[in-house]
Amino acid sequence: MRTTLYSTILIICLSVFYSCKEDKVEETPKEIIEEVIPEPVIKYGFNFDNYKVINDTIKSGESFGIILDRHHVFYPKINEISTTIKDTFDVRKVRAGKPYTILASNDTLEKAQVFIYKHNRIESTIINFQDSIISAYKYRKPVTIVERQIAGKVIDNFSNAIDTLGYGPTLAYEVADIYSWTVDFYRLQKDDTFKLIFEQKFIEDSIPVGYGKIKAAVFNHKGRDLYAYYYLADSIKGIPEYYDDEAGLLRRQFLKSPIKFQYRISSRYNLRRRIKLYGNRVRPHKGTDFAAPYGTPIMSTASGTVVESARRGGNGNYVKVRHNGTYSTQYLHMKRRKVRVGDFVQQGDVIGWVGMTGNTSGPHVCYRFWKNGRQVDPFREKLPTAKPMVDSLRPKYFEFIAPLKQQLDSIPSPEAVLEQIDNPEKPKEESEEIIAKP
Repeated sequence: MRTTLYSTILIICLSVFYSCKEDKVEETPKEIIEEVIPEPVIKYGFNFDNYKVINDTIKSGESFGIILDRHHVFYPKINEISTTIKDTFDVRKVRAGKPYTILASNDTLEKAQVFIYKHNRIESTIINFQDSIISAYKYRKPVTIVERQIAGKVIDNFSNAIDTLGYGPTLAYEVADIYSWTVDFYRLQKDDTFKLIFEQKFIEDSIPVGYGKIKAAVFNHKGRDLYAYYYLADSIKGIPEYYDDEAGLLRRQFLKSPIKFQYRISSRYNLRRRIKLYGNRVRPHKGTDFAAPYGTPIMSTASGTVVESARRGGNGNYVKVRHNGTYSTQYLHMKRRKVRVGDFVQQGDVIGWVGMTGNTSGPHVCYRFWKNGRQVDPFREKLPTAKPMVDSLRPKYFEFIAPLKQQLDSIPSPEAVLEQIDNPEKPKEESEEIIAKP
C-alpha cells in the first residue's frame, strides 16, 4: 500500500517536471543593431551637411549680383560684399561657363551664405558672408603627384601614339614643345619610338587634373636616340631647362612657334605662292601661318622690346618685337593685342591672341621673321642657340642625369610589351605601369 503511494507520488512529480520543461520557452537573444553614423561631408573647409548645397554654372548675362539676388541676398548686402573683397576678388570678372557652389541656410528661406567660384578643378575663390565679417580667400584642392613612365611607337602621328597609351593631348603638346628645335613632329617617321618619365596630377586621389614636369625623355628619330632632361642649372635665375645627354641646351634663342599648343602650319614662307583671292597671281608669302583656334594665346618667340603695336590694313592687329640689332619678329591678324610700344617681353610671354583681323580667311597668326631688316624663313635659318651650360656645372649635371638615363633605358620598349602580350608565359620586365599596346 505504502509502496503504491510512493510510486504514485513519484509519477506525479515526474509529470509536473516534464510538463514545466516543455512549457518553458527558450528566449532568443535580442539582435543588437548598431547605429551607423555617416561621416560628415567636408569640402572647401565647410561641413556641407549644415547647408543647402546648390551647384550651378554661370550663364551668359549673369553677374555675381544677379546670382546672389536669386538666392535671397539683397543688393545693399551684395554691394557691401563686393566693396569689402575688391582687393582679393573682383566680382565683375566672373565669367560665363564657370561652375560655382552656393552654401545656403538649411531652412525654408535657403539664403546664400557662402559663394564658391571655381577657376578650375584645383583653384577656387571662397566668399564667406554668413557672419558680420565678410571675407574672400583662395582655396586650392590638395594635389597628389604620381610619377609615370611610358613607352610608345609612332604609327601615324605623335598625338595618336600618346592617346593610345591613355593620356591626353596636353602631354603630347608638352613633349613636342621640348623637342621643337630637334624633331619636326609634322614629319615624323613611322616606327619612331619614345620613352617618357613624367608627373601626373590628381585630386581626390583618382581624378586626373593635368601633368607636372616631364622629368626625362628619349625620342628615337631616324635611328638616333635624342635625350632630354629637366634640370635647373642656374639657381639664381631659377628657370629650369631641358638639356640633352651631352649637356647641350635643347632650346634655341627663338621658340620654333609663337603658339604653344594645338596649332598646325597652314602656309609656309613661299616667295612664289599663288593666291586665289588675288586672281591666282603670284604674291610672295613672307611669313609662316600657324592656324589655331580663335583666342589662342600668341607668345613672343624670344625676349625683346615691342617696337610696333597697332592695327593697320591687311595686317590687322599686329605686334612687332625687336630682339637685338639683327633679329625682329612680327605677329599678324590678332584678335587683340596685349602689349604696347616700349614694353619689354620675355621669351614665351603672351603678347596677344589669335584672331581674324586684316586679310585672312580663318583664325591664324602670320609669323614674320626679320634678319638685318629683311624678311627670311626662320626654318631655313641657322639660328643662335641659347646660352649653353657653363663647364663648371657639367659634372654635377652628368651625376644628376645618370639614374634618370638608367631608368629611361630600363623602361620596356613597345616591342617588348607586344611580345609580353603575345607570350604571357614569358616573365615580364618590371615597370611601374603596364604600357598600353599601341
